[in-house]
Amino acid sequence: MKVIVLGAGVVGVTSAYQLAKAGHEVTVIDRQEGPALETSFANAGEVSFGYCSPWAAPGIPLKAMKWLFMQHAPLILRPKMDAAMLSWMTQMLMNCTSERYAINKSRMLRIADYARISLAEVRDETGIAYDERMQGTLQLFRTQQQLDASAKDVKALAADGVPYEVLDPEGCIRVEPALKHVRQKIVGGLLTPKDETGDCFKFTNALALKAAAMGVKFLYGTNIKALDVEGGAIKGVVTDRETLRGDAVVVALGSYSPMLVKQFGIKLPVYPVKGYSLTIPIVDASRAPESTVMDETYKIAITRLGDRIRVGGMAEISGYTNDLGQKRRATLEHSVADLFPGGDVSKADFWSGLRPMTPDGTPVIGATKVKGLFLNTGHGTLGWTMSCGSAKVISSIVSGKKPEIDATDLAVSRYA
Repeated sequence: MKVIVLGAGVVGVTSAYQLAKAGHEVTVIDRQEGPALETSFANAGEVSFGYCSPWAAPGIPLKAMKWLFMQHAPLILRPKMDAAMLSWMTQMLMNCTSERYAINKSRMLRIADYARISLAEVRDETGIAYDERMQGTLQLFRTQQQLDASAKDVKALAADGVPYEVLDPEGCIRVEPALKHVRQKIVGGLLTPKDETGDCFKFTNALALKAAAMGVKFLYGTNIKALDVEGGAIKGVVTDRETLRGDAVVVALGSYSPMLVKQFGIKLPVYPVKGYSLTIPIVDASRAPESTVMDETYKIAITRLGDRIRVGGMAEISGYTNDLGQKRRATLEHSVADLFPGGDVSKADFWSGLRPMTPDGTPVIGATKVKGLFLNTGHGTLGWTMSCGSAKVISSIVSGKKPEIDATDLAVSRYA
């Protein structure tokens, strides 16, 4: 078939690669001048197959109230007169129950574990390099309360067969030796050893080149105006340059996906939750992390990427704005300097991106009510983590084949 993929972020490019592998004629459209120039550009760098949980969790409403008054808050709410924001927040609150958390986390772990296998396959097939490391994620607890609260995650990991290790302070230092300088600030940690790290921008660009060599056509600097639908079936995509004809269209536009499909009665509750990052050159390797350390207090990931440290996190609900608030930079600087002192944050590059979040934390992958129109979006903070797995799933669905994992509860129809 002729398949058009909308979006050249990591989700769009991995989808195009898998669709090309399946034998389809693939075209990718993106408004930017190259791949991975929006949310995939400078994310936290963690590929967290084990450390993946819904933001909607028991106790989050109460925590959110406290966070609003913290100097270095992991959650920032800037309310607007926006029906989509209000609807999304209401649905998220409805998912903050133990029952919904268990269902949503199980879904996420299912996709993430499949993505772990799929990413390894892509590495073997292509040989691409992206500052990758396979040394796990250490979720670091500064208080006993945080350590005790991790029991629900341990239970979910055990139920899904995901390897983990609960560590005391000395165990944390064994995994991340640089933490010996701040031993007194650590109560314990949760290690998910199968997790990886890597530069999403480097990966996406390298894979785009491989896909292009396979025949995938990339149309950069091209604005998508509308979907061409006739008689309830997709016919193509209208751009500011031309109308492209296709047998199938995969929407992988992240936070911008809902606008494109809304007119066809498709209720896609994906909303932007902005994250921030710093990229800092390593001055002293002995004081830098080996892999990813997740600072549970501030919900900030500190990741080693080659000769750089990527510090990423926070969740700002403020609509489609990409401004760089200096208060957010101060929070990132505080977390990394507190756990890994000795770096030079003055030389850091500051960035923000809009994560496409669903109310339940699970991405939307599958067919829609429009024949030939498919979705691969809503991955939130886990687009990099889940990209290779969700790409294989959507490629199978587009090809009319049964995916290798259960994807029936990932489709947009769950919101109908």
